[in-house]
Amino acid sequence: MTTSIVVGYTATETGSDALALGVRLARATRRHLHVLIVLPGHGDTSAAEPVRESPIQGQARQWLDEAEGMIPADVAHTAHVRVHDSFAEGLVLAGEQLDAALIVVGAANGATIGLHRMGSVAQALLHSSPIPVALAPAGFAHSADVQAPISRITAAIGNRPGADALLEAAVALSAATGATLRLVSLVAFDVPRGFDPQAIRLVSAAHGDDVLARAETELPQGVRAELERAPGDTVEEAVARLTWLPGELILVGSSRLAQPRRLFLGSTAAKMLDVIPVPMIVVPRTRLDDSADSGS
Repeated sequence: MTTSIVVGYTATETGSDALALGVRLARATRRHLHVLIVLPGHGDTSAAEPVRESPIQGQARQWLDEAEGMIPADVAHTAHVRVHDSFAEGLVLAGEQLDAALIVVGAANGATIGLHRMGSVAQALLHSSPIPVALAPAGFAHSADVQAPISRITAAIGNRPGADALLEAAVALSAATGATLRLVSLVAFDVPRGFDPQAIRLVSAAHGDDVLARAETELPQGVRAELERAPGDTVEEAVARLTWLPGELILVGSSRLAQPRRLFLGSTAAKMLDVIPVPMIVVPRTRLDDSADSGS
């Protein structure tokens, strides 16, 4: 069972957004929060910190002290300085060692407030991480009350490989937080163009009802699931018509091109990023504990 959440922190607005989302998720799921600054350098200092700190490591620790001052007292947390030649790889390595359920990062500099824009670290994570990645929209630290509960979890469910893992992740997060689970079917956008629109709508409706029934049997008593069908000719149009609650977040799956137990952001999720104003969690298409990958 995963026990922590890892935040990739920098002393910037991006870092503050990631930290705010990490705090909210850690509090809602009662997980330990690890705040990391990854400094450039050869190798990795995860096994043992250097005896003598360089000036830049001292500065990084000062930034982490300031970050810890923004974390509420009731959120258990630890701050780390790591050295690795890749910020993204350093985060993944730390996430694996710290038994992380999520790696959290912010939007790239210059992103429109309230929306997403992937920087180089996020892009690297979304094309290689074996751990789900949570993306904070720009300005999240200033627009979100980290002490507010997670109100609703939306899961964008299609019928491509990985849909089962995504549904499991969404159900587990709803159960852990007590948030309502909203299911949005993307089946209509998984079908190649040229098929009869009426037939596609019927298949999409049947798929949505089936997924809702499965979710309702797996959620604990008192946690509600609902199905919403967003009309539109494109993914962007359909998602843009959805309404969002304060404190909401969305889960999407990685591409069918992803290797087992690895993320690969597909075109559908990438298009959604352009119009979604809430945090997004991207889930690998295969479960981390998948026995098929354990040699059995």
